[in-house]
Amino acid sequence: MNTQLIKDFSLPHKVDPLCPIFGTCGGCAYQDLPYEEELRIKEEGLRTLFHQELAVGEEVFEAIVPSPAPYHYRSRLDLGLRKTKKGEFFMGFMPQNSRRIVPAESCAIARQEISDFLPELKRQAQGRLPEDYQVANLVIRTGDDGRIFWGGIGRRSLQMNEEDYFWTEVHGKKIFYSLDTFFQANLSILPYLMEKIESVAGFDQTTYFFDLYSGAGLFGIYFAEKVNKVFMIEECKDSTRLARFNTGFHKLEQKIEIVTGKVEDELPLLLAPLQSQKSVAMIDPPRKGLLPSALEALLGFPGTLLYLSCQPESLVRDLKAFVQKGWAIEKVIPFDFFPKTVHLETLVKLCR
Repeated sequence: MNTQLIKDFSLPHKVDPLCPIFGTCGGCAYQDLPYEEELRIKEEGLRTLFHQELAVGEEVFEAIVPSPAPYHYRSRLDLGLRKTKKGEFFMGFMPQNSRRIVPAESCAIARQEISDFLPELKRQAQGRLPEDYQVANLVIRTGDDGRIFWGGIGRRSLQMNEEDYFWTEVHGKKIFYSLDTFFQANLSILPYLMEKIESVAGFDQTTYFFDLYSGAGLFGIYFAEKVNKVFMIEECKDSTRLARFNTGFHKLEQKIEIVTGKVEDELPLLLAPLQSQKSVAMIDPPRKGLLPSALEALLGFPGTLLYLSCQPESLVRDLKAFVQKGWAIEKVIPFDFFPKTVHLETLVKLCR
């Protein structure tokens, strides 16, 4: 979320933050506000940005969808481990544009299982750090069943065996992921996201669904039985490995085609034989948004686009290009995927 926009709003009531290092670790921004106030600030900031940059009407906005859990929701943490010349170890968070580590023994926005494990993580990481290493970037993760795995020291330390994969269940559908793949960090809000996507997408058994930047296959797997065919495009081979595992687990091989490659290269090839068939594309790119080549490929998409973004500024930049080429913004739905931080997830429906 644009920090300049945030500063423009009054902050009438404060509360005591749960975290002792709030304000210094660089992660959280709203622990000193009631959750309702945080939601108001984020929603108004997003609307202001859209009004200023895209001149959209109020009728396209839906109310922000709150996280079921404003604290202890993150299923993944990234931490730094540093060994000093004196042999002392520090583990914690690294504020943006800083090389220092803010030591942390717990985290108020991490899942409770992860927060409770942090002292043990430091002990285990110290034991694994080679003598000639001074720094390590640690990744710790969990899933619905509360199992903890971590990595970040040594090559392939983030790879997992299939029997150890994390999983989350969304409306009865199990989705697996691992340490080395991207997956949404707030598992508690995923059912609400899926309900909203289904309500605006217009899926039926004639729909060809394109899950772009598909990762482990969350959207493609979840909606596969509601459409004719799913095409997943993902550049990361580790993610397509998980997508194939998910596809096989649900016995959806006849419904889903998984392509490892770039969206701008693979999408035109998949679209060519479909001609005028009903198509819906889910776009969930990295935080920086779409590369110009990917944007160019998507401008000619023949159906409905659903753009999910965790960075409002890059989202608005890309939406300007779509609007200039004749696309219309039909729906804007913010989701508070990241309570107590400045970040905001936004779903946008685009139609011709």
